[in-house]
Order: sequence, then structure tokens, then C-alpha cells
Amino acid sequence: MNTSNERLQAAFARLSGRTALVPYITAGDPSIESTPALMHALVRAGADIIELGVPFSDPMADGPVIQRAAERAIARGTGLRQVFEMVARFRREDDTTPVVFMGYANPIERMGQQAFVDAARQAGVDGVLVVDYPPEEIKEFAALMGEACIDPIFLLAPTSTEARMKTVGDMARGYVYYVSLKGVTGAGHLDTEDVARRLDVIRRHVHLPVGVGFGIRDPESAKQLSECADAVVIGSKIIETMEDAVQSAWDEGLSGPASDARAIEAAANWLASVRAVLS
Repeated sequence: MNTSNERLQAAFARLSGRTALVPYITAGDPSIESTPALMHALVRAGADIIELGVPFSDPMADGPVIQRAAERAIARGTGLRQVFEMVARFRREDDTTPVVFMGYANPIERMGQQAFVDAARQAGVDGVLVVDYPPEEIKEFAALMGEACIDPIFLLAPTSTEARMKTVGDMARGYVYYVSLKGVTGAGHLDTEDVARRLDVIRRHVHLPVGVGFGIRDPESAKQLSECADAVVIGSKIIETMEDAVQSAWDEGLSGPASDARAIEAAANWLASVRAVLS
């Protein structure tokens, strides 16, 4: 039986016409211990869904900012099992906010698809987006997730054909993530008019909420996208904000939990500034 995830459905139902705010963070950055606290802080700042990046040594879709975050997390010993533990800790206090994994196929294949799905369900994961799992090749994996009520989420890009949009529309659950730029995360100039035109085409084939990410650098660009997107996804800018806060803390002689707290506060304050302007 394939059933859509109830937390994701409820999150979009609660929006009442406003745009969902979806921050992306890398699990294990600024530290393994602080990641659940960061997730909670982002929810208090207005996050509707948390995209939790699973660190990987070769994150081909990610720009330098998220690559650095993944490198830091891996150096601290963050692997899939640690990420599941972070979600389980988050779930002890928050059983409402959806958590979506975003990552790459290699760690899942190494763990085994069934073992991954079982662990994700037990931890409280709501959706999974695997950058290098094309929809044509993961019907069995998508079926496993459906049986566990975990939504398979897919990317669409400016280069996606209408045939690919239809394939994604047939397989996806939860929402679809439109990559607004050609290239990697955090790169390029965001053309909101072009995004709006592309979303019109996508919605002919995809009857789910469509989130837009890659290239959102400030509240104004998020506000512009909120006029056409069902959700805005922001990652690189949040991680940059935390990097700056950690560096500032280090300059003051602070480290460990003190610098983590500074990073969490900075990320939450920045996200709140975006939430304040979204329609």
C-alpha cells in the first residue's frame, strides 16, 4: 500500500494560502550535538518543513558552501546512522514538523534500501530526495518508501522536458523541488519571471505543491518567488550565515557549544527575516 506522508500533507494544509518556508541544513553542522537544537530553532523562526542534508563526500549538485558543510560534518563523524539519531532526538519534542532527507544514492546503497527505509520510518523521516536517483530507475525504492508512508521527492530543472515532468508527476509524493538555476546550489542569478513561466508548465503535469530552491539569497528574492511557488527552499545562505557566526565566535575566543549557539541564533534570526516577508 502506497500512502502519502501525513505530516507533509498536514504541513501544506496548514498554510492557508501562504508559501511554505523550507530551510536546508547539513546534518552534523555546526556539530552533531547541536543539529536537533538548530532544527528546533528554525521551526520557531517559521520553518514549515526541514530539509536535512545527509553529508556525502562527493556532493555533485552542491556548491562550495554546502560542500564545506558536508566536509565539516563528515570530519566530525556524521554518517547515516548519526543523522537518523538526530531526527529521533528532534522527534522527542516535535512530532509535527516534517523532516525531509536530501542526499545521494551511495550511502543508501551501502546501507541497503530496505534497511534505510526501516531506519527512516523508525526515526520519523517524512520524505526523501535523492539527487542521483532518477525516477525511471527507483520504482522499487519508491514502493518501499510508499509502504512506509515516506514520500519520494524529486527534482525538476530548467532543462527538464515535459516527458520528465510527467514521469515525476506520476511518481512523486509530498512535493516536487524545482531547481531554479542551471548549475550547483548557491550559484547564479535568480530570474523570477522565468521561474514563474516554468512553474506554469510543471503544473500541467505535477499536481502537488512545487517548491523552488537554488539561488535564494535574501528575503526579497524569497518574497518574489512566493508569488508563484508553493514553497521556497533556502540552504546556502543559511549555512553561510552560520559560518560567519562561528568565525565571529572564534574571534572572540568562543568554541564548542558557545559557538554552536551563536550559529543557531544567527540562522534562526535570518530565517525569521524571510518568514516575515513571505505571503
